[in-house]
Order: sequence, then C-alpha cells, then structure tokens
Amino acid sequence: MKIVVLCGGLSTERKISFSSGTKVCKALRDRGHQAVLVDMFNGLEDMGEEVLEKPEQLFETLPELKPVVFDGKAPDLAAVRAARQFKSPSLFGRGVLDICSRADVVFIALHGLNGEDGRVQAAFDLMGIPYTGSGYLGAAMGMDKIITKQMVRPAGVNTPDWHSYHDVTVDDIPRIISENPIPCVVKTPTGGSSVGVYIIREEGKLEEALREVLAFGSDVLIEQFVEGREFTNAVLGDRALPCVEIVPRIGGYDYQNKYQAGATEEICPGRISEELAKKMGDMALAAHRTLGLRTYSRSDFIIDDNDEVWFLEVNTLPGMTPTSLVPQEAAAVGISYEDLCEEIVNDAVRRFQSNR
Repeated sequence: MKIVVLCGGLSTERKISFSSGTKVCKALRDRGHQAVLVDMFNGLEDMGEEVLEKPEQLFETLPELKPVVFDGKAPDLAAVRAARQFKSPSLFGRGVLDICSRADVVFIALHGLNGEDGRVQAAFDLMGIPYTGSGYLGAAMGMDKIITKQMVRPAGVNTPDWHSYHDVTVDDIPRIISENPIPCVVKTPTGGSSVGVYIIREEGKLEEALREVLAFGSDVLIEQFVEGREFTNAVLGDRALPCVEIVPRIGGYDYQNKYQAGATEEICPGRISEELAKKMGDMALAAHRTLGLRTYSRSDFIIDDNDEVWFLEVNTLPGMTPTSLVPQEAAAVGISYEDLCEEIVNDAVRRFQSNR
C-alpha cells in the first residue's frame, strides 16, 4: 500500500512525533509498503518544485529515513514557525494534503494539539482521506482532560475529583487558590507528554504553577492528588492489553523520563494481582468505548496504597517511539512492532472501505 506517515506538526510533542513516525515508517517499509514520512507543518517544501508538482513520485523513490535522537528538550515552536518558508496561517505545509490524498491510507503519528485533537481527522473526513486511529469526535474529547473526566465518571470509571476553570486570567488566581487544598495537581487540559503538569505539595507553590500553566492556555484543570504507583493500560481493537508499571529511576514520569532511553523501569505485565489488572483493563476499555475511540488507545492510572485504581487520562494516539508503552504491551501478548503497525493500518482500511 501507499502510506503517508504524518508526523511533526506544531505542538509541544513535535519531537516525540518525529520519533514515533520514523519508527512506524521503517516498520511499514519492512513489511513491503511504500511508506513516506511527512512533516505536517513543513510539508514537502524542502523537496523541490518537481516533488510539489508530482508528489506521488515519493512513493516510487522513497526518501531516506533520518535517525531521530531525542535531546530531552521541548521544541521551540516559535523558531519552527519562523523557519518555515511557506508563510501561511495553515498548519498544513505545502503539498501535505496533496500527497495524503494520493495515499491508500494516512498513518497519523502526530501527538498533542494540531493532530491528536480531532482537527486533522475532521479535515481528512471532509476530503475522503482514510486515516488510522480514532475519528474527529473521539479524538477531540479524549484530548481534553476535563471533557474526558466528565464523560468517563458516569460510566463507572474512578477518576480523582477535580475543579475546572475556563477563560482564566491572573486576576482569578487568588480565588482558585482559595478553592483548592494542597496537595493537588495543576494541568493544562489539552497538554501531553506531561508538559504543563505541576504537582503541588507545598503552600505557596500553587500560585507559581497557575501562572506557568496559563502560558499553555486559559483553561485550567486542578485535580485531587493521589499518591501511588503509576501504570498505563492500552486497548487494541476491543481488548485490553497487559498493563505496564512505570518506575522512574530519578524523579517523576516527566517529559524527559518518558522518552529518554533507560530513564524509567517499565515492567510488563505490571506487578499487581489478576483482580486489579482486570479492573484496570476494564476501566481502560470503558474509557475507550465511552469516548467512541477506534483501533487503539492508552489510559494512564495510579494505584494507591489501598489498592484503589484511579484513571487519570487517555491518549488517543499513543506514542510509537523506541521507548513507548503500547508496543511493549503488544509484545507481551506476542504482537511484534511490525505486526502492531500492520494491524493499525488494516483496521483503518477496513473501516473506510465499509463506509463507502
């Protein structure tokens, strides 16, 4: 098949997306597919006018895949935007929609805003472009942690109590502080990879966190803090995979520890009883189904000292990097990385063929 692996984009997870996309593209090529890696934001502008006029030639002469080395730093998005030659407000770079429309399917390897939030999926739906993963509505709801919690709690999914605030300004900070006891967790509702997440354990730190989180947007989520062990549980198709227990070697499971090889110990299956594992898997399935997600997702959990399982959030386009968790969970049930990518692609093709 002719496959575009769409990655990059313009989000705080841009670098992680390149890592996912490169590994996916290689796996699909190893399976004989004509897979092309495309940066959603910069597009084909560095490949010359001939390619822009006839992008289908990329499927015949596959560009070399460059190795991706994670440096542990979030991207400078202002610099990325300034460096683009195509001076347009569009988040689609030159030639992106053209080459995607010529593919049999687009493997969406984007993470974060402008990719995982449903807008790309909606554009592809309008253009009739087949793509992997969840549709625009499930992606949009899953991207927003506030909406996710509002949806899954009535479905019986245990999630920490929270306060949500919209259109927040610095003038609202004193009121917000008065309404939230310490400890708590401050989050930007549409962030990912632990960017814009602040665990507050001391008086006086909440104001600083609120000021910092407003740099990501005017909506704020403040959650009840739950102490415990961290886990994640993927759904593939309509089944829960074995969970992963996440043990950072130093500090917490932050942006750097998530993607720096060797920074965390990841134990799959996690060290919990069969009863707790089933409870967690059932909650991951409930979140997946309640939000109307497709093909695959990954939900994050905490298990406290009383063996209570707490759902934190769902990832509708989980990472597929060399250190990512869904491939580890799939491997635990005998599904190789290449088989996982193939299953994700085939599910998308079946779904779009049945809707024609």
